[in-house]
Amino acid sequence: MAKEFKITSLRLADLEKELNYLKTTREREVAAMIAEARSYGDLSENSEYDAAKDEQGRLYARIAEIEDILAHAVIIEDENEASGRVGLGCSVTVRNLKTGVETTYKITGSQEANPMLFKLSDDSPFGRAAVGKAAGEKFLVNAPAGSYEMLVLDVTREG
Repeated sequence: MAKEFKITSLRLADLEKELNYLKTTREREVAAMIAEARSYGDLSENSEYDAAKDEQGRLYARIAEIEDILAHAVIIEDENEASGRVGLGCSVTVRNLKTGVETTYKITGSQEANPMLFKLSDDSPFGRAAVGKAAGEKFLVNAPAGSYEMLVLDVTREG
């Protein structure tokens, strides 16, 4: 079975927009770069041509990556929204019961996860432990650095 990419409808729209840009505007820009570099003569010692071809390779790799994601995308529909439970696309505020530190995370699919922006995948140790929990419930996170207990303070949904 092919890999599924869990994404929100907003992320889907962003990827479709990026794909359209890459296949139209950016592809023409790169083609123009290659044509200009060819006009400089001997291709064997033409660093501009090599750079343009490298850029073309990166462009086609990104197009293929986006097309693969779109072909295997599963749009996140939140089954926990009505119940106020943690699910994909929601934000959850938690307190670490050992340190007392409170943090708010957004639970996303793997394609949108960015721990530096407090966006955690539902496939992460934290995400797996938190999904399905409601405000007031405790859960144990079994992370590579060790286990820790969290308390759900609030579950919200944007949009």
